Amino acid sequence: MQETKELNALFTLIDDPDEEVYSTVSEKIVGYGKPIIPNLEHLWETTPNEGIQERIEMIIHRLHFTDLYSDFTEWKDSAYHDLLFGALLVAKFQYPDLQTSPTLQEIEKIRRNIWLELNSFLTPLEQANVLSSIIYNFYHLKGVEVNYTNPDNFFIHKVLANKKGNMITNGILYQVMCDQLDINAKIINIPKQCIIAFFNSDYDHTNFVGNPIDQIHFFVDATNGQAYSHIDIENYLKKISAPSTASYFKPLSHKRVIQILLQEIAKCFDSPTSDYKKHELLELVELLD
Repeated sequence: MQETKELNALFTLIDDPDEEVYSTVSEKIVGYGKPIIPNLEHLWETTPNEGIQERIEMIIHRLHFTDLYSDFTEWKDSAYHDLLFGALLVAKFQYPDLQTSPTLQEIEKIRRNIWLELNSFLTPLEQANVLSSIIYNFYHLKGVEVNYTNPDNFFIHKVLANKKGNMITNGILYQVMCDQLDINAKIINIPKQCIIAFFNSDYDHTNFVGNPIDQIHFFVDATNGQAYSHIDIENYLKKISAPSTASYFKPLSHKRVIQILLQEIAKCFDSPTSDYKKHELLELVELLD
């Protein structure tokens, strides 16, 4: 963006010690939108004062977040909430300059490898075995414990690059593959786990009346691809003293999955210096409500 007298005047006021003045100045700068970021980056590079650099960084972050909020609003209001696109939007919170093409290419590579092994004669369990074999054995995706000191395990492009993710991100990847391959398997609401349920091919949760568990063949642990029976899940619920309610077996919407992902990432930013990120992530959760 070409610099103007007003912009130069605003830039000279970024270091104003009066918080009220700085707040007004930053609001006006944010009002220019993303095109102003290169000017701010140049100002950062030519400013030796660390305090001013921190203020510039915060303004740039706010510009990125404003843009991301707009993208999330558009995603929320769309007719179909594409899960992969939602996960990539989440990754842009921490990596605003993320180029999505490498991630999309990697996803397509995995999808194609699975597709080549599938055919219309396979049972749902055989389909699950193909999915798990390609994702966890051939592709070597590893499952790690949920760790709030390492936010990268929550960002889909990092999971693909490092080939390790927690139960939520691995679950999203597994769900994306099922969606793209027309396999009726969905993440369900089992407490403290990310479990994929393989449903009857004609099951549609939007007009089904009854307990969804009656429509489920079996379950898959998204962390490592291990299959579980109905008895395994019943035993798990007993172990954690949770009643076997119908709501646990209803598929989570893509929007709800992304909300859970945002809520979990927010727990990574509990320190006073990053508390603003926690609030922004929870703001996005609220937006999706």
